[in-house]
Amino acid sequence: MVGEEAALEIRVLHRHGKGIREIARATGLSRNTVRRYLRDEAAARYKGRPPRPGKLDPFKGYVVERLAAAAPERIPASVLLVELRERGYAGGYTMLKEFVAGLAPAPTPQPVVRFETAPGEQMQVDWAVMRRGADRLSVFVATLGWSRAAYLEFVTDERLETLIAAHENAFLAFGGVPREVLYDNMRTVVVERNAYGRGRHRFQAGFLDFARHCGFRPRLCQPGRAQTKGKVERFIRYLRGSFYVPLASRLGQEGLVLDREAANLAAGRWLRTVANQRVHATTGAVPAERLDVERTQLQPVPPPYGGRSVRQIKAPAVPAPAHPVVGLQHPLALYDGLSGLMTGEPA
Repeated sequence: MVGEEAALEIRVLHRHGKGIREIARATGLSRNTVRRYLRDEAAARYKGRPPRPGKLDPFKGYVVERLAAAAPERIPASVLLVELRERGYAGGYTMLKEFVAGLAPAPTPQPVVRFETAPGEQMQVDWAVMRRGADRLSVFVATLGWSRAAYLEFVTDERLETLIAAHENAFLAFGGVPREVLYDNMRTVVVERNAYGRGRHRFQAGFLDFARHCGFRPRLCQPGRAQTKGKVERFIRYLRGSFYVPLASRLGQEGLVLDREAANLAAGRWLRTVANQRVHATTGAVPAERLDVERTQLQPVPPPYGGRSVRQIKAPAVPAPAHPVVGLQHPLALYDGLSGLMTGEPA
């Protein structure tokens, strides 16, 4: 069989009045070949060979029936291989495994379950480390469950005294105390989960004393179920991307390092003008406006805590840092320039 170009040449020469003998000499083909292509225009078209049946083809129907009978459970390809071998299958395991995988239904995404609470019922709390090392910078984040109003405070350690002080500041900012506060496995909150039976935890004694003083019940989220405190988790992502990273990177371009005092001054303004004033994606409302409603359901702010968990620690002398540290005025000027960028909305 000749190619499409040779067949076309035969027809062109024939249209120009050339005889079969002349065409055969011009193309180097036999006269019989020239005659065949002139008689049948489809002769030059390549007809693909019919696909050869694969070793698995005679058994595909059996595999489909077995999987359908077991649905919604799945039968592993390794088990099906044993069954097919008994029926004469001589193919390989990989071929069968790929066929079985292609029959698997598309996974159904798990629905997002949001745990909503009544006004004044719950506050979610977490730490987030923004910078590690000798000049560590962490942030305490608290979010009220119903209003989504948020409070944050940058700190240089995550000790119990720091945690208690941040709680007191959050209660003052919100104008009251919720009935319960949700945590993960903070060492300053819980010593041992399920120590006294399922759901009965051994809390850190000093923190439990503080909780009793304020009148809230500490509660732990389920292990492996971080979504149970998803409100504060999502706010931390929002905080990092819309506030901290833009501010810290801008200061880094100036050769400056963001310190705790400057971060808290800028964060206070960001909470007042951006984070608590945006329209929240989930509630469709402004957190600051919903806080006005939720505040009426909060418990009164107690007197400052002076219990046994607070230790008077004499601060050691801190050597001057080797790198420049941000003062209390310059970073706010830079923050004002960035404030228009810090309006991203969390999921």
